[in-house]
Amino acid sequence: MGIFKWWYGAGWISRIQMFKDRLDVSADFFSIGLLLKTLFAPFRQISAEKVDGSIEDKMRAFFDRMISRTVGSVVRIVMMLIGLSAMLIQILFSGIVLVFWLLMPVLPIVGLILAVIGWVPKWNL
Repeated sequence: MGIFKWWYGAGWISRIQMFKDRLDVSADFFSIGLLLKTLFAPFRQISAEKVDGSIEDKMRAFFDRMISRTVGSVVRIVMMLIGLSAMLIQILFSGIVLVFWLLMPVLPIVGLILAVIGWVPKWNL
């Protein structure tokens, strides 16, 4: 009886905590929070400094910074989408594992009952 108490108690909680830790590692790996904070920052600080000079030089620097910010935001959005999709796959896989975790102790009993009543799976190959 103790195994069932652990399986549906501390084991269940530790499995959920393990999945949360993996999600935290993935979010840290893809730097989702940092990418969101710096979404419109210039890409690799290209042409990010202030320019003194003629109005033509200032306009060129302005458009350089705008292009750099656009490139930076596109790169960051793509990285965030990749990271979020990886995390979504982890969440789906974790949900499947958690369902199997709940059913695993019951499956031998179900198999035994099915064997006793004579059920045989039909494979259409």
